[in-house]
Amino acid sequence: MEGKGILFVISAPSGTGKTTLIKELLKRVPRLSFSVSYTTRPPREGEIDGVDYRFVSESEFFKLVQEGKFAEWAQVHGAFYGTPKENLFPKPGTDVILDLDPQGARKIKEIHPNAVLIFIIPPSLKEMEKRLRERGKDSEEAIQRRLTNAKMELDQVKLYEYTVLNDDIEKALECLKAIILAERCKTQRVFREALNGEDNC
Repeated sequence: MEGKGILFVISAPSGTGKTTLIKELLKRVPRLSFSVSYTTRPPREGEIDGVDYRFVSESEFFKLVQEGKFAEWAQVHGAFYGTPKENLFPKPGTDVILDLDPQGARKIKEIHPNAVLIFIIPPSLKEMEKRLRERGKDSEEAIQRRLTNAKMELDQVKLYEYTVLNDDIEKALECLKAIILAERCKTQRVFREALNGEDNC
């Protein structure tokens, strides 16, 4: 019998490389799934509905809110995002990655105290601004708003158990993999799961 997996909440300011890191983690780490959030923002180039996000209108989003479908929801950068309750523990023995901003991370931690919170930081705000400009997806106004929000998000790092510096993607990936393995091998988890006949470490 397998128990519930671990919730890994990953947060980062825009332009930090979070999306790339999560996609690579899902390829390289077994028994890891991604919680697909709902959002009211339009899809970016290359994003696939149902894979990256579930793209819905505001009226559809708030219908889901009223139906109690979300574990948490918030407005971020002018759009609404929600985490479906059903995504948190999709199947026994599978750990889940949630891509959330700090207010979403705080809410998940309140609901699930054992959730593991990881914050990815850029080498510097200057480098983050450079990445935002290079990806060419945002207006000048949007870039300035994201930089302002990034400063506020960085002030909330103390909420997180781990911080990962992404100045090199391979090093950052190795660090994230080490965190996941360490959490899977924690004495309390291993003891509980050994009683259930699991082998996670």
